[in-house]
Amino acid sequence: MPYLFNRLRGALAGAGVALLLTACAQPWQNYQTGADVSTITTRLGPPREVYDLPNGGKRLMWPTQPLGEFTTAADIDASGKIVNVRQVLDENELYKAQVGTWTKADVLVNFGRPVETSYFPLMKREVWTYRYMEANIWYLMYNFYFDDQGILRMTQKTPDPLHDPDRRNLF
Repeated sequence: MPYLFNRLRGALAGAGVALLLTACAQPWQNYQTGADVSTITTRLGPPREVYDLPNGGKRLMWPTQPLGEFTTAADIDASGKIVNVRQVLDENELYKAQVGTWTKADVLVNFGRPVETSYFPLMKREVWTYRYMEANIWYLMYNFYFDDQGILRMTQKTPDPLHDPDRRNLF
């Protein structure tokens, strides 16, 4: 009898965890391809950034920057239907940036406005920085370095000082 009770208790605990995980769906999850754009704007509100896509569609973005690590992006076709919805501040997305090919416009359309920009005169590079979380574990900053013509010349990831326990009291 104790064996049966323990198995039942374990099954109920597992079901409870599964229920909690489905209740905690991320903003970029649970959208159907082909659904009307209103299904996402009703839930997330009006997008903070909107970009034109080459196919006549739009990319809508809901960033959590400057302090957050996520940006939900929805690609919408010309008829107002959802093509895809995803989190773009993610290593799989960031690593798609093509050094020597991408421009500032490409980075802007793919990742939205940066959390900060800097210029390094000795390098002659403008740097756009985005907060993100790698592998859902490490808080990092992803940096895009552009030359004076606006061409991407280098990328770099660094620890996010916002989450550095040794520097937390400095801000």
